[in-house]
Formats: sequence, structure tokens, C-alpha cells
Amino acid sequence: MRLIGHLPGEGPARVFSDYLVVEGIENHVEPESGERWAVWVADEDQLERATALLEEFQRDPSAEIFQTRAKGAADVRAGRQRDLENYRRRLQSRRHLFRPLTGYGFGLLTYGLIVGCVIVAIRSNLGGNMEALLGLFISEPTPGHLGSHGLPELLQGEVWRLVTPIFIHFGLIHIICNMLWLRDLGSMIEARQSSWHLLGLVLAFAIGSNLAQFYVSGPLFGGMSGVVYGLLGYVWIRGKFDPASGLYVHPSTVTMMIVWFFVCLSRLLGPIANTAHAVGLGMGMAWGYLSCRRVR
Repeated sequence: MRLIGHLPGEGPARVFSDYLVVEGIENHVEPESGERWAVWVADEDQLERATALLEEFQRDPSAEIFQTRAKGAADVRAGRQRDLENYRRRLQSRRHLFRPLTGYGFGLLTYGLIVGCVIVAIRSNLGGNMEALLGLFISEPTPGHLGSHGLPELLQGEVWRLVTPIFIHFGLIHIICNMLWLRDLGSMIEARQSSWHLLGLVLAFAIGSNLAQFYVSGPLFGGMSGVVYGLLGYVWIRGKFDPASGLYVHPSTVTMMIVWFFVCLSRLLGPIANTAHAVGLGMGMAWGYLSCRRVR
């Protein structure tokens, strides 16, 4: 703030202050000794212009131009207030969209799942070492294997293969995105419900989405995406129809994930387990809805 001069009395000072506001000059007026009021200007780049206007005003404070234009100050201030409120709402939306986990922390099971994925990613060089992954695929990939050969390993007792593809990730972006969503959604469910409940959800979504993807494209796939979309659908619908559950996902987050679903479906990003995404999301939404009915 820079002082540009004084005016005799509150009335003229208020009129001139309003006039400066309409002219786009941020200012402040305040009383000093006697009846004098000081006029301060916020932007130093506007000092010269503001000073010239003050001198003009001092010559004829009752001039019509000052009185008329000063009346528009209320509208200008109201507009600025609306802009400020809109900015705060946008800022709040971003905070909801990328809400940190300060209220939840890391759930024990969520942490374990993330560690498991990281270990597999390191051992397999993010999918580059296929030999390290053969025991984790739903079935060992063979030439021409598109799901028509059944699941012989499962019949031999290797039931873990129904779940373990969720630990396989191909590429750094693949695992980072999945782990961030798992961290948020998994920790929320563990905090609001329980680790056992999250375990049931993860197993159901993993088995359902893995089997569906296998029968559509064969055994060569992996990733936590089917589970993540399942958890998203569950939290979204459960929170929508049962707010008392404490589960909540911002509508903007849902929109973003649905848009991402269709981007993946377009194959612009290469081969992606879209069937697992769709089945996981559908199972999660159904589970969330049925849970709400049971609560009622």
C-alpha cells in the first residue's frame, strides 16, 4: 500500500474510494487526525494514475462524473466476491478429487497388497521377465491359448491362480496408477468397515474379473485394475445410498474414472484388460447396492 494523499472528511473519502474501485484501482481509506482521511493505493503501478485522479477530485469533489461512477462500486465488489467464491469452490472440488488419506492412514491389508504388487514388479522387472510370472497367471500362456483350453492348473489344485493375476503389472505407469487408487479406496474401506470386509471384496472382484478376462482374451493379462474398479463401484454406490456407511467418492472422481474406462476401451493406449475393468465395476456397483438394501 502507498499513501497518495488526504481528503477532508469521511463522505468525500468514501466517494473517491468507490470511484477508484470502478476504475479498477484497489485502494483503502482510513481516518487520521481531525477530519482528514488518508487514501492508500495497493498497486504501485497505478500510483501515478490514482494520484492524478485524486488531484482532479480535490478540485471538484461534487462533479457528476465522480458521484455517478462511484455508485457502481457495489456491483464491482459483488462481482469480485462471486469470483472469489467460485474460485474457492473449484479449489474445494480439487481437494475432494485428490483427497489425501490423512483421515484414514494406510490399512494393513491395503499395505500388504501394495507390497505384494511391488515385490512381483521387482522380481519380474515389471513384466519383462515372463518366467517369474508363470506361476501367477491364471493359466500358463501357450501359443493359441485364448481361453478354449479351460484351466488345467486349477483342476490340479492351483486355486491361487484365480487371484494372483492382480499382482502382475506391465510397466511403471500401470502399477503406480493402480497402487494409488488401491491406497485410497482400500484404506477407506478398512477404516470405515474392516480389513476382513476389504479382503472379501478384493477376492470376489479378483476372481470375477480374472475369469471374465480369461475367457475373453486368454491368460496373458494382469493388474489390479479389475479390483480397483470394483472397489470404486462399491464405494460409489454404497456411499450414495447409505451415507451413514462413511464411504464417499466425489462425483468428479467417478466421472474421471468412467472417462478413463472408455479411453482404455478405445485401445488408444494399447492392449488393456477392459473386460476385467467392466466386470469389476459392475460387481462393485451391484455389491454396493445390495449392501444398502440389506442395511435397510
